[in-house]
Amino acid sequence: MGILSIATTLSNSTAIALGGFDGMHLGHQKLFSHLGNNGAIVVIDNNKASLTPHEFRKNHTIYPILFLKLDQIKHLEAKEFLELLKNYFPQLKKIVVGYDFYFGKDRKYSAKDLQKMFEYEVVIVDEVKIGGVSVHSRVIRSLIQKGDIKKANKLLGYNYTIKGNIIKGQGIGAKELVATINLQIEKFQIPKEGVYATLTRIDDEEHFHPSVSFIGHRITTDGTFAIETHILDGKVEAKKYAEISFVAYLRENQKFASLEELKNAIQKDITMAKEKLQVLAL
Repeated sequence: MGILSIATTLSNSTAIALGGFDGMHLGHQKLFSHLGNNGAIVVIDNNKASLTPHEFRKNHTIYPILFLKLDQIKHLEAKEFLELLKNYFPQLKKIVVGYDFYFGKDRKYSAKDLQKMFEYEVVIVDEVKIGGVSVHSRVIRSLIQKGDIKKANKLLGYNYTIKGNIIKGQGIGAKELVATINLQIEKFQIPKEGVYATLTRIDDEEHFHPSVSFIGHRITTDGTFAIETHILDGKVEAKKYAEISFVAYLRENQKFASLEELKNAIQKDITMAKEKLQVLAL
């Protein structure tokens, strides 16, 4: 969708959802469910998003997104903020926010204040919980840091995915161990060090390949930090970038006495990853 068509869509939108929306998780999706057929999303971007940084949020919604930088609007009083929204959305009739939404100078205005000040409808969505756990971006980030990918994915509503540029590895993988694609990742929350069953998409391919991925310091070899993935369904020529989608945590990062021991461990990782991904495919 081009810039002009996006602007036209935004100006015709009658409902918007307001928030930071890092992760575009099931709690956020609950807000979006109130938008109807003519809605849009307004991301108040503090430049700290790490689950879906920048425009990666667009991968998880059908709605157009307007990005407003926090630094450019945080000084506004409530009425000024509402006027700004009306300038972008002249047909605005509904605003959807979460129960913990605050806005305006010093964040002194709440969702309830917005409800009083906006002349049309304001929907305040209550806290969303799954299995007694609050669906919140900070909770999901914590789970990812701990390696609890299964629970993080449950709250997200999709497999946590990172994307980065392909870089040169240490050069011993294909010769001594298994061939891997090495990535340089920026802005994304990096999961706990260890080995994961994953799905990997290369460049502009439409499908993901079953894979096993490693995150951490190569403590058996040169000690450098690496994010690398091994494709399980055949050799793939990677050129520019890749996405890793995390399915299951397999084991912690370990130090091995020799490359032979490491190679044996990798073969076990591959077997476990295939089992986890086979279950997913059923």
